[in-house]
Amino acid sequence: MFRRIRRQVSLLWLTLRSPSRYYSLGFLTVAGFIAGVLFWGGFNTALEATNTEKFCTSCHEMRDNVFEELKATIHYTNRSGVRATCPDCHVPHNWTDKIARKMQASKEVWGKIFGTINTREKFLDERLVLATHEWARLKANDSLECRNCHDFDSMDLTRQGARAAQVHKLWLGTGEKTCIDCHKGIAHRLPDMAGVPQG
Repeated sequence: MFRRIRRQVSLLWLTLRSPSRYYSLGFLTVAGFIAGVLFWGGFNTALEATNTEKFCTSCHEMRDNVFEELKATIHYTNRSGVRATCPDCHVPHNWTDKIARKMQASKEVWGKIFGTINTREKFLDERLVLATHEWARLKANDSLECRNCHDFDSMDLTRQGARAAQVHKLWLGTGEKTCIDCHKGIAHRLPDMAGVPQG
């Protein structure tokens, strides 16, 4: 038994040492591993660089429109000093959801290239469409980004207003509604909702 294992190890070592046309299989394996680590490090660095408020507000469309609106809300300035940044609300925290969101957000690059919302007027014209997409995304994932900070199980309903406590207990407690159902416009101004069915 021991001789057989030793023979298998010897064959494996010979295979790894034997040359391909120019390089040994062992060298190619190690080089492939190093290349994989470098690729993964570069990819992850780029992913995190695009997941910052500085990156999000680097284009004037975001900086001059929705970021300016955020500055006037409690999510930006409050007594505790805790501040939500763009990725906190618009990018899921766990890796697979984050990658899916980044791929979805790549359409925004086309919007930047083709100037879909490059003026305030164009932005306001598209605002309802943009907001509707974001509300649908949040509804579909049960307001995951909201719940990263505002967990229902951690809420102290006794410290909320009577109406808020009642609504939170009724809807969030049962899972029938999610945060975005009632809190549209919490961090940015609502678009013109004229002609949009409410409810």
